[in-house]
Amino acid sequence: MAASVNKVILIGNLGADPELRYTPGGTAVADLRIATNRRYKTRDGDWQEETEWHSVVVWSKQAENCKEYLAKGRTVYIEGRLQTRSWDDQKSGQKRYKTEIVADSVQFLGGKGGGGGGDDGGPPPRSDNEAPLDDPDDNIPF
Repeated sequence: MAASVNKVILIGNLGADPELRYTPGGTAVADLRIATNRRYKTRDGDWQEETEWHSVVVWSKQAENCKEYLAKGRTVYIEGRLQTRSWDDQKSGQKRYKTEIVADSVQFLGGKGGGGGGDDGGPPPRSDNEAPLDDPDDNIPF
């Protein structure tokens, strides 16, 4: 059998505050709605932008950190895998499917709220009045 890969990498913005819940066993689970944008040129030469929405599930301590430190509009970097689950709709009786990203790593990036973080959700973002660290990449124009 050939090897396979199920890997997702996203950088996007939260469309809503994280929703945190706990399993009956006490494990934290956070649901994130992440928007990514794609800008492209049409055949007519006009610029078009489209937004894609992604459902992300984060588990354990990372989930609690997401709830504590993230808010709508914040930029995040997600690494994870695709997972599709199914259930029977109580109202229609039809089988329903949802594909979501199960996060292995969540990094808090700049954007609304500033600052950065690490794989475990990291520390809270630094405030704008703290001195930034010397970074040789600060002169890069993008």
